[in-house]
Amino acid sequence: MDLKSLIRDIPDFPKPGILFRDITTLLRNPDGLRHTVDILTQHCKETFNQIDYVVGMESRGFIFGTPLAYQLGAGFIPVRKPGKLPAAVCRVEYELEYGVDRLEMHEDALGSGSRVLIVDDLIATGGTAAATAQLVQQTGSELLGFAFIIELQGLGGREKLPEVPIVTLIEY
Repeated sequence: MDLKSLIRDIPDFPKPGILFRDITTLLRNPDGLRHTVDILTQHCKETFNQIDYVVGMESRGFIFGTPLAYQLGAGFIPVRKPGKLPAAVCRVEYELEYGVDRLEMHEDALGSGSRVLIVDDLIATGGTAAATAQLVQQTGSELLGFAFIIELQGLGGREKLPEVPIVTLIEY
């Protein structure tokens, strides 16, 4: 299945000069969504061993991370924007291409030695994924790698990430 054909390009969003890769058109297509989760699961099973937890970032990381965790027999851990989690959190501040942001995860979400896969819909500049890796590593967990549906290669996101395997399905 040609997943690229299910992704809509929106020019000048969220600001002029940016070409936004919109996955909502992929999500609304039942066959495309099923294929995406199935092929991502297959690649992750081939690349990573004994995944205890899938960590997904708000909000599109939740969309793909939860069914992936289910398929892998792993738990799912949400990473959220500040103030969204009810218990004690660990946090990290990171730079975006257009400002500064923070991410949080429950302090007790991962145990030391847990084997973790980080999942999101897209890697662009790598800031969010790198920040999430810092959160995972703060807990003493083992970061196995990353899985993304889309990689925007020209933005250098991979270079900001720890040297672990990275699975991507579509590259632009």
